[in-house]
Amino acid sequence: MTIHEQLPTRSKEEIALLDPFERLGLDRIVLIKTAAQAREACAALSDHAVWGFDTESKPTFFKDQVSDGPHIVQLSTVERAWVFQLHDPDCCAQVAALLAHGGHVKAGFGLGDDTRRIIAKLAIRPAGVLDLNSVFHARGYRKDMGVKGAVAVLFDRRFIKSKKAATSNWANQNLTDAQLMYAANDAYAAARVVAALGLD
Repeated sequence: MTIHEQLPTRSKEEIALLDPFERLGLDRIVLIKTAAQAREACAALSDHAVWGFDTESKPTFFKDQVSDGPHIVQLSTVERAWVFQLHDPDCCAQVAALLAHGGHVKAGFGLGDDTRRIIAKLAIRPAGVLDLNSVFHARGYRKDMGVKGAVAVLFDRRFIKSKKAATSNWANQNLTDAQLMYAANDAYAAARVVAALGLD
């Protein structure tokens, strides 16, 4: 392959025809609200070298409106996902420590904005962040692969993202099942991609 050749990706139309990607069910998603719950999650996550990683923030709707997100941080293995809410200061501190620890890789798609918001809100710089777009780019795919494109290429499946959930209020104290499924599966898909690429 020459430097100018690119590996083929799936078009939106082709992806729409694929069978759905198998998502994590609620039975494998753990909602974290307190420092004690966060400590349990840390213990479970510490057994894995690489985590799928993403964040969610309450959307902004007006020009110059500044988000105070992230409101959710998601970390996942190929077996289970943890959704951390950041209302409790002690829980926030646990999440900040997790993200700042350089011993684990946090992998996801398009993480530049997530990283900037974490720095602003949690006053730490996440360590070991791996943007999977750059991995695909280095392997000869277009730079803006994204989770949908990656799942289509690696698994021949269609990753379903709910627009309603994506634009919902992530600052709510009580998240809906749809929000939990959406948030957890973004991180889970990243973990599955990491495993398929042999990066775990």
